[in-house]
Amino acid sequence: MHPLLMPSDLPYQLPRFADFTDDQLAAAIDEGMTAQLETVAAITADPEPATFDNTVVPLERSGEPLARVLRVFYNKASADTNEQIDQLRATYAPRLAAHADAIALDPVLYERLLAVHEQRDQLDPESRYLVERHVVELTLAGAALDDDDKARLRKLNEEISAQETAFEITLQADTNDLAVVIDDEADLAGLTPGEISAAAAAAASRGLEGKWLLTLVLPTAHPHLASLTDRDVRRRLSEAQRARGSRGGAHDTRQIALDVLRLRAERARLLGFANHAELVTKDNTAGTPAAVREMLARLAAPAARNARREQEALSAQAGFAVEAHDWPFYAGQVRAAEYDVDLAALRPWFEAERVLQDGVFFAAGRLYGLTFTEREDLEGYHPDVRVFEVFRDPSTDSGTTEPIGLYLLDLYTRDSKRGGAWMSSFVEQSTLLGVETAVVYNNLNVPKPAPGEATLLTYDETRTLFHEFGHALHGLLARATYPKFSGTSVFRDFVEYPSQVNEMWMLWPEVLANYAVHHETGEPIPADVVDRIKASSTFNEGFGTSEYLAAALLDLAWHELGPDEVPTDPDDVLRFEAEALAAVGLDNPAVPTRYSTPYFAHSMSSGYASAYYSYIWSEVLDADTVKWFEENGGLTRENGALYEKYVIGIGGTKDPLTSYAEWRGRPAPIEPLLERRGLA
Repeated sequence: MHPLLMPSDLPYQLPRFADFTDDQLAAAIDEGMTAQLETVAAITADPEPATFDNTVVPLERSGEPLARVLRVFYNKASADTNEQIDQLRATYAPRLAAHADAIALDPVLYERLLAVHEQRDQLDPESRYLVERHVVELTLAGAALDDDDKARLRKLNEEISAQETAFEITLQADTNDLAVVIDDEADLAGLTPGEISAAAAAAASRGLEGKWLLTLVLPTAHPHLASLTDRDVRRRLSEAQRARGSRGGAHDTRQIALDVLRLRAERARLLGFANHAELVTKDNTAGTPAAVREMLARLAAPAARNARREQEALSAQAGFAVEAHDWPFYAGQVRAAEYDVDLAALRPWFEAERVLQDGVFFAAGRLYGLTFTEREDLEGYHPDVRVFEVFRDPSTDSGTTEPIGLYLLDLYTRDSKRGGAWMSSFVEQSTLLGVETAVVYNNLNVPKPAPGEATLLTYDETRTLFHEFGHALHGLLARATYPKFSGTSVFRDFVEYPSQVNEMWMLWPEVLANYAVHHETGEPIPADVVDRIKASSTFNEGFGTSEYLAAALLDLAWHELGPDEVPTDPDDVLRFEAEALAAVGLDNPAVPTRYSTPYFAHSMSSGYASAYYSYIWSEVLDADTVKWFEENGGLTRENGALYEKYVIGIGGTKDPLTSYAEWRGRPAPIEPLLERRGLA
């Protein structure tokens, strides 16, 4: 068996990244697919009546060797790609889709699962839920279709996978091409020395010695817009952000997006649904697109009204009508005037190492008893990656320290890494597979300063690190018997909930006091500054809520189209977008959507298609949970144990909303969310 398909002999099965080359990935993927299909063939050839043990258990075991190499491959493709990897992605996207269909559409396997489903009441709760999930997912995947429809479905899935991959590769190329070159350092006034040195290093990496390069980020609003004092430079940077994928030529993503949308709509229709949004929400906690629209519509009008009021205040401060590239800068000025808070000036208190060690790790220690020890003897997949071993201390004097796994952090941006921030896994816990610990990683895109200079995080980057670490905790602490339920394997519109909850610890007094000290003077962040930050918590929320809702509703609008309703002309993409946003009152030019269609990777090339609403849907649970922590003593092992028991510790082993209601004694109300966002 190919070494990439086998468990590594390193601690916690951390892959031996240095021991394989990109050339080996294709052979390992091929062998992994073949081995899984052979196992499935053995299941379907079994002459004995279908049982849980002879059907479901071997099916659960069958995918692990392939999953092991794909975790390495997908990490490489997103965090440190190159031309060869991009070619492999393009080649293997349709092949992997065909492989998944060979299993999901196997009629004998489906019949055997249905037979086990009839006997499911004899099983323990986790096993019963596993059978139910397999049947639901295979049914929605088309297992009950006739042979002709299955053939068409296979073709559609291959085409969709190929086009989604093409969108992501093309977008990354255009993002790199559109980075803004600065010739005069004076044009960077407002940025910190670390940000300026990072821009110089980025330019030097492309052979632009003596210049500065502002690389682009995934959302529409670039973080530097809040600091750059030169309005023309802000305009150039904002225009570059918004031009991605829509300039024509080889890096235009609009036609790819339309092809993806039409193919998804065709697939949904073939599967018996009116549109892709209906198909996706059917197997999420929302249930229907109507439920999503109802919730988002409840928020859109008051958010837009708040944004207009904010715009008036910003324009008064600026002395002219602010535009999109002005908003973050003048929002900072108005915040400073009204609340005496300058978020940009807080960076000296958010030195990355202190935030990580004394903030993020500290909170996890207080809540879950976790400790983190850097393992410099273990190598990551890139020189920038750091590896930490995670243990849990016993909650009492009795007991022993428990190994939890490894946590990898990849903090800095580079051309070979896609935009945004995310968490994923190299090893997932599963009792069935004899794997009791996980290996997870976080990726961010923080500009890397010159050697010897401190990495000072922005306020938002600090919050992002806490957020993504919430996903990492979910992956580390979830406990499941079966691989299907490992780690963060939960409904898409639930998965953001634990990560959003973890953001609360950023400003929790005990945590903030432990990490927020000036990186040069050692002085703690002033208490009155913290009070003013909290007092301004709803400031600019009209903008923040509006830009998010615009993207969520745009994602939904595109995916509520039938196959014949999707435009065919790329020039119609932005027209449709404008009409969709105008229909919900979120068409303010000064408040652009967080993601425009040509660079909306969440929607066009990832698992958030028809599900970008998930963030605010999950925030209903998050806001209610934050109130619970506030009312019950906050950062304690007892609270952490309860939250782990009912939320992050269960993985996908049970319905998450049922577990939540079991914990809280009721479903989550929406009022705490409305209060948090200034919409009450």
